[in-house]
Amino acid sequence: MTIKTERIKEDEKYMQEALFEAEKAGIIGEIPIGAVIVKDGEIIARGHNLREREQLSTAHAELLAIQDACKEVGSWRLEDCTLYVTLEPCPMCAGAIVQSRLKRVVYGARDPKAGCSGTLMNLLDEPRFNHQVPATSGILEEESAILLKDFFKQLRKRKKEQKK
Repeated sequence: MTIKTERIKEDEKYMQEALFEAEKAGIIGEIPIGAVIVKDGEIIARGHNLREREQLSTAHAELLAIQDACKEVGSWRLEDCTLYVTLEPCPMCAGAIVQSRLKRVVYGARDPKAGCSGTLMNLLDEPRFNHQVPATSGILEEESAILLKDFFKQLRKRKKEQKK
């Protein structure tokens, strides 16, 4: 097996864990986005969206996972960690990723409305910042996108039924 093939398999393994987190969010009525942070081959933090439950605009999966990872390693610097997230990070999360000095980001689906890791812009690779974070996109993209599409389809259906 080549190094590239091994990396893809590893990325898919951890992205599957991020998808489990996303499913947890969907079950409780949150937009199904999940994240995990990996250090030295182990998941050290997990997060899924909790904006509705917490009524907190910053309760994104990535930010919750970053907070837990910082506590776990005892530092705000996550230099040896990789973040796996099911949806491309928004501007707020991309900023937190850069600020926390993550080594790498891997995401599933692109976000055409708020994606700041390559779609609308790439804050992770902004040369004017003192730290850049390489990103890999499209890992389990279809699975990530289907979770989101199904969630919003059901949400629209419920809202339509409530209007009757």
